[in-house]
Amino acid sequence: MPAKRKGRDAVLKEVLGPENIALDVEAADWQEAVRAAGTLLVKSGQAETQYVDAMIRNAKELGPYIVLGPGFALPHARPEDGVKALGISMVRLRRPVNFGHKENDPVDLVFALAAVDHEMHLKALMQLSELLGSEEAVQQLRSAPNVAAVVSLIDQVSADHPAEG
Repeated sequence: MPAKRKGRDAVLKEVLGPENIALDVEAADWQEAVRAAGTLLVKSGQAETQYVDAMIRNAKELGPYIVLGPGFALPHARPEDGVKALGISMVRLRRPVNFGHKENDPVDLVFALAAVDHEMHLKALMQLSELLGSEEAVQQLRSAPNVAAVVSLIDQVSADHPAEG
């Protein structure tokens, strides 16, 4: 089975591991917040440094479309902007920052996505969406005492919605 999967239906816990989570990060503005999340992807080998710049450039050019709900953002760029492997990172900010979104500012949870194509990340994104769609889960993310507690929550979401095939 692992040969068949080859990441096609990667689950959230496979792409958002403890090395890609940082809690209570200081950021003066949305660009620092995106840079913090992107740097985790670079450190884990999932993206190149220019990918972080591309995420910021996209948000500057296209506006705060990356703020997907109350208090959370999903910065990303194109695979050719420097993605090396599928990955998601999570930064919880110590103090929320404004991204310029009328309804959903300020943001304190930033999930950076490094997608290698248009398909491999869909299962993981669906699970992330389910996680962020639960007020209780979002509250747990915001109050988690440590990375292990966040990982446990992500493991639970992945277990509740396992990958097919």
